[in-house]
Amino acid sequence: MTSVAEHSPALADDPAGRALKATYRKIIWRLLPFLFLAYVINSIDRINISFAKLRMSEDLLLSDAAYGLGAAAFFVGYLLFEVPSNLYMQRVGARRTITRIMILWGLVTMATSLVSTPQQLYAARFFLGVAEAGFFPGVILYLTYWFPAARRGRITSIFIMAGIFAGIVSGPLAGWIMTHFHGWYGLRDWQALFVFEGIPAVVLGLFAWFWLDDKPQQVKWLTEQEKTIVAAQLAPEQGKAGARHASFRQLLRDPRVLMAGMVFFCIYSGTNTVAYWMPTLIQGFGLEDIRHIGLISSLPYLVALVAMYLLGRSSDRHLERRWHLASTMLVGAACFVLLGVFQGNLVLSVLFMSLGAGACLSAVPLFWTIPPSYLSSAGAAAGIALISSLGGIAAMVSPVLVGSIKASTGSLYIAFDVIAGLLVLGSLILLLGIPARLLREHRS
Repeated sequence: MTSVAEHSPALADDPAGRALKATYRKIIWRLLPFLFLAYVINSIDRINISFAKLRMSEDLLLSDAAYGLGAAAFFVGYLLFEVPSNLYMQRVGARRTITRIMILWGLVTMATSLVSTPQQLYAARFFLGVAEAGFFPGVILYLTYWFPAARRGRITSIFIMAGIFAGIVSGPLAGWIMTHFHGWYGLRDWQALFVFEGIPAVVLGLFAWFWLDDKPQQVKWLTEQEKTIVAAQLAPEQGKAGARHASFRQLLRDPRVLMAGMVFFCIYSGTNTVAYWMPTLIQGFGLEDIRHIGLISSLPYLVALVAMYLLGRSSDRHLERRWHLASTMLVGAACFVLLGVFQGNLVLSVLFMSLGAGACLSAVPLFWTIPPSYLSSAGAAAGIALISSLGGIAAMVSPVLVGSIKASTGSLYIAFDVIAGLLVLGSLILLLGIPARLLREHRS
């Protein structure tokens, strides 16, 4: 229905087609700018430790293995509270949930500037995970309240592009803050980084209370006709397989949901390694100036920004998710292997790092078009959070794994080879374990 109105010139020009496009244009401009900015801030506050690590390691006597534990501690708190947060969002609504999450994570980010030992860093990262829990899967769920599956690939890609945009600006921003505010009110450069980057989350969280609405039928900025259009677009999906995923216990017993979690585990292993170890990898290329490291760290995100948009459009146009995603994961795996092969060549190292990291990052929005197409409306909240949590275990394991490999071998390249193997494994699980017919029946 949506795709016909969009892709047929004749129908796009009739009154119903124009009303449909106008309605979703209004929804997009109301919701997407806010959600985009919120995810930019979320991503910056999550990965700023990767730049702080280049300086705080000396002050805290932080080894690579200890840094890996600190990065992983975030995901312990995140995983423990992710599913409860998403379920609670169904009870209290998105406005209350996102307001709470953003204010808390901003305060914890600022408080991280006070740590003075590795153990205090572990605690700060754990509580940051608790504070952030439910934000990403909550937004993915929130989008299903507004957009049908045929639009969701592009909308999800736009939202997740915020993480890519954050990657582009976070390096130069961190370099600028740490260079210009070292000694500000007695703060070290890495302490100033946490303070300055925590404030926007609190401010935007307060704004969320006044800007967001929980569901289309509750808003005042849509007309009754527009609300009817949205309801008609979502009705076919809400009626399908309503009992199949009616309980969280059933989801735990569903092998296909578990396989989706395993695929996300493999993808997240790649993206998480990129997020937390790329500045260290770039430093290993022989660069020491934190401003140069920050600038080069932006390159993979620029690659991902272009790839994410093109892949999202192609995936929606062909209504094909699996091969788009599997191919992207295999490209990332190949580039990570080639990193070690050409480790003595600065230009090729930066090239393969950018392409490999860009592929991993581009795989995320492609993946998140799959679970909503499979899960019923009754099981979407728990199912999305469960898949995110299962995949998020990678975020807890991969920093420790990479840090241990780096500490024991002195090289990050072996760790990237391991991540490449996981990406290959994930693509095979996707293609063999999640048949295309399970997705088509929800996109028909």
